[in-house]
Amino acid sequence: MKFLIKKSPDGFIKTVNDEISSILNRNFDSLFPEYMYSADEMDKLAIPVEIKEKDKEYNVKAELPGVKKEDLDIDIDKNYITINAKKEEEKEENAKSYRKSEFRYGEFSRTVYFPQEIDVEKTKAKLEHGILRIEAPKLAAEKENIKKLTVE
Repeated sequence: MKFLIKKSPDGFIKTVNDEISSILNRNFDSLFPEYMYSADEMDKLAIPVEIKEKDKEYNVKAELPGVKKEDLDIDIDKNYITINAKKEEEKEENAKSYRKSEFRYGEFSRTVYFPQEIDVEKTKAKLEHGILRIEAPKLAAEKENIKKLTVE
């Protein structure tokens, strides 16, 4: 019965395109496996952040469970902060009948941009219990030197 439905040329091309895509996906997915990490595992490597803007500063809070201070590198510029972290996790389980060992290594980063320039010299960071807190004071906005121009 589906052959009795009149199809426009655009619909026909879309149908053919969908069929070709389906065939290619079925045949080539096994040759090219998905990424090394699943979407859930990639979420574990992302750095969740919370940014709050106050009158005179920005407060950034980043969740970095299991990351040590020495594995943390923070780059700062006048309008952004980049948090780079490495995480090494190893688990070993010994039982009577088996021994299980797992490890996971990852490097990840997150850049936070600010709409107003920050004072790089006064910015502070503290890592405590897996939470990185950054206080970035805003630079006082310079008043623009606006001059009135008279027309001659």
